[in-house]
Amino acid sequence: MSMTNGATVDDLNVLFLAQGEQQAVDVAKQLASFIDAAQDTLDIATYDFRLRPELKTIISDALARRATAGVAIRIAYDADKPAAPNWEVGMDPAPGGSGSFVQSLGYPWRRIGGMKLMHNKYLVRDGDQPYAQVWTGSTNLTDDAWTLQENNVVQIASAQLAAYYRQDFEDLWTGGQIENTGDFNTQPVTLRYAAAPAAVQVLFSPGRGPAIDYDVAQLVAGAQHRVRICSMLLNSGALLSALNDLLRIGRVSVSGVYDQTQMASVLQQWQDVPHNHWKISAVHDIVQAAGLIGKLSTPYSPTSPHDFMHNKVLVVDDAVITGSYNFSHSAELNAENILLIQSPALADQYSRYIDHLMKKYNNLPVT
Repeated sequence: MSMTNGATVDDLNVLFLAQGEQQAVDVAKQLASFIDAAQDTLDIATYDFRLRPELKTIISDALARRATAGVAIRIAYDADKPAAPNWEVGMDPAPGGSGSFVQSLGYPWRRIGGMKLMHNKYLVRDGDQPYAQVWTGSTNLTDDAWTLQENNVVQIASAQLAAYYRQDFEDLWTGGQIENTGDFNTQPVTLRYAAAPAAVQVLFSPGRGPAIDYDVAQLVAGAQHRVRICSMLLNSGALLSALNDLLRIGRVSVSGVYDQTQMASVLQQWQDVPHNHWKISAVHDIVQAAGLIGKLSTPYSPTSPHDFMHNKVLVVDDAVITGSYNFSHSAELNAENILLIQSPALADQYSRYIDHLMKKYNNLPVT
């Protein structure tokens, strides 16, 4: 399955990525098209932003065109990459170099520090205007994210949702740190997808981190007919408990795909943390009972191919949960965003994408 676009009806558009199934140049051109439509402002919050010269030219040229047209461009990026990822707490590793890359673009930038990660991957276009739009999802702005990884992008045309993203960006930009950002209430917004209403809510951590973990687990616990998993990691204790309970009761179908190699690193780290020992057996039970398919990605190192199954997606009945937010305790404390979307058509589309990935990787052992 090549790069797949969701049907654009009014307010939502979805882009699915999978290893070897799209060209990075095509993704860069789609992002450049999004940038080219900016009229007043463009705010970029990015965890990892590094592109080879060909791709950099596509994006930098789009930015330059908008800057020449008078668009105010700002870029906030994560400042403190871990020397080695701590999978136990859900760290999403990235090599250094984003800072120098961002600064080379020549626009106002802010280095976002803190004890955790500025893990967002969103662009807000014209965030205080009625024609505002957002580009968000799991996809970093890197060659690997666009060619080697499974990711998703959600484009949203909504002034109200864009205003929430703009508020989060202002928190980051003004404070220059992760702590105390995203600490505000949001309301669901009714958009349209596939000619039908879609209720969309965004939440931000760390401000709403504990609420996100609780809400996700409660939504899963209340599933009536399906739970589909498409997630690099399954670290959250609340989510693991909810999934185990569902599988024990047998009320709904649970299936999906995860990154077996990266999850194995988590399990190994949990061996040294007594209070996490129960999670080891919980993960094994979920993988076995649900028949989860594991992608065997390359073990992480700064110089290895970063071919992770990088999505952070749950489909629960007719709801889609997606964003930058790994399902882990660390994500509660990072700067993250997560979307909760109620839309049967969108949930079915994500489910078909998950089916595709399961077929693609089903020749790999799931242990």
